[in-house]
Amino acid sequence: MEPYFDQTFCVGFSVGGFDLGLHPEGEPGPGGVSAYWGTNDIASEVAQCIAIGAACIESVNDVGDGIMVATIADPFGNSIGLIQNPHFDVNAVT
Repeated sequence: MEPYFDQTFCVGFSVGGFDLGLHPEGEPGPGGVSAYWGTNDIASEVAQCIAIGAACIESVNDVGDGIMVATIADPFGNSIGLIQNPHFDVNAVT
């Protein structure tokens, strides 16, 4: 399968209507992999997560093509990615 998005920081695939993004330089294991949860308003989501106890690991970044990402840590230190992707089509999920 060919990626729909191929940059040095992320290679993106559309799988069953879901977005699978792989970090080409990522390391497997704790702290090396992040699941990204989609949102329509990443700035508000990051602020809400911080307000309830999360720590900001990587603030909101525009990674190109209208896609915004951020990484937070839950109170147990687990990394959680947030993504605002205007190209994601919820109606395409199979």
